[in-house]
Amino acid sequence: MKKLLVFAAVIGLFTSSCRKIEADNIIIGGDGSNNNGTEVTLLEGKITKDRTLKAGNTYTLRGIVYVTGGAKLTIEPGTVIHGETSSKGALVITRGAQINADGTKDKPIVFTSDAGSPKRGDWGGVVICGKAPTNASFNGTQGVGQVEGGVNNGEGLGLYGGTDAADNSGTLKYVRIEYAGYAYLPDNELNGLTLAGVGSGTTIDYVEIFKANDDAIECFGGTVNLRHTIFISTLDDDFDTDNGYSGTVQFGIVLRDSAIADVSKSESWESDNDANGSALTPQTSAVYSNITAIGPRATTTSVGNSLFLCGAQIRRNSSISIYNSVIMGYPVGVLIDASKGVPTDNNIQSGKLNIKNTIVAGCATPVNYAVSATPTGWTPADAKTWFTTALYGNSILATNDEVKLAAAFNYTNPDFTPQAGSPLLTGGAFSMGNASSFSTVTFRGAVGPAGTPEGDWWKGWSKLNLTL
Repeated sequence: MKKLLVFAAVIGLFTSSCRKIEADNIIIGGDGSNNNGTEVTLLEGKITKDRTLKAGNTYTLRGIVYVTGGAKLTIEPGTVIHGETSSKGALVITRGAQINADGTKDKPIVFTSDAGSPKRGDWGGVVICGKAPTNASFNGTQGVGQVEGGVNNGEGLGLYGGTDAADNSGTLKYVRIEYAGYAYLPDNELNGLTLAGVGSGTTIDYVEIFKANDDAIECFGGTVNLRHTIFISTLDDDFDTDNGYSGTVQFGIVLRDSAIADVSKSESWESDNDANGSALTPQTSAVYSNITAIGPRATTTSVGNSLFLCGAQIRRNSSISIYNSVIMGYPVGVLIDASKGVPTDNNIQSGKLNIKNTIVAGCATPVNYAVSATPTGWTPADAKTWFTTALYGNSILATNDEVKLAAAFNYTNPDFTPQAGSPLLTGGAFSMGNASSFSTVTFRGAVGPAGTPEGDWWKGWSKLNLTL
């Protein structure tokens, strides 16, 4: 009888420290061997009610976790969420739901791998689906798209798009997303952060994507604006835009690993109106300002991975514009791509595609033009003439050293600060039609003078060491 009582007491202790609650398919465990009063929580299936993830607890995403039914997922500053490697965990915010991940510089929110030795592609990443306009179609319905990467299911939880340009899917602020993204099928991948039909009411600010296994951020339509982004050692593209994305993007740092590129070719910008280069609207027309894109080639004799294509590939009838930026160390700086018979250069001639007050440095071919077997009238020489038109304020520098950044190609401790005499410290201008959407600064590139808020915004919350 005494043995039975002892056994019952042990069972009672076990169930109190490791309880299992089946609610919204979320399994909650106790503090396990840590014995520090924190929860070890496994997130699985759907979150259908408002829920808060608390700092100090341990959270793991098992498989694809959907926030649905208008629920809001709030994440406290300093919280760490792991993506389970064995199940390729991912977090999907569905249309009408919200995420409130509002970290701080001292306590960023971190999404990362659960592996002891993490690597790119360990888990699926973060997906946000909104109700903003897109030119995508799904099952014959124009204006609605299906997220790549096997996210959509029979309930339509991976669909995006609508008519609300100001749709609000919540906040990502001071957030790091590490080692995410995977190829579900060729050309059908999850990224570090996927923004699908996300509206301008959503806040994306101070977000880092570290070692994404596909794109850092891919925007499928939508109107969301991006501020203060850092992309470190992406495999494929950094800013990938499709299906009518029309937001504004300011203050973005890109640092590529010279050895790491994707079989589909890698760029800092890859932009399409859609996969067919159609005239469908809304047309992809994002406007970028103050971007520092550092490619794979530290010097003009560096080779790097042969799969790097260019700094910016603007193709398939896209009409994005780039202002006040710098593109460094790519085989090609800017590629206007009119291949497959799609005359992307027409968007230049109509004034919808602009590059102004931007520097291309250390690129073997600063500006190029790709044309199909059916010429549209332009040539590579025309593209260079357009880029160097004095009125546009662009310039071409032979070497990266002329940009005078503190340590642009240091892979363990990079520093993106322009030094004395850098051409980036001046020349910023905001003549674009939607200039009021941007913060007006006098410098070019993502980082302002040392010791100023504009010069130090990328420090203290980010992960920059490429060897980790």
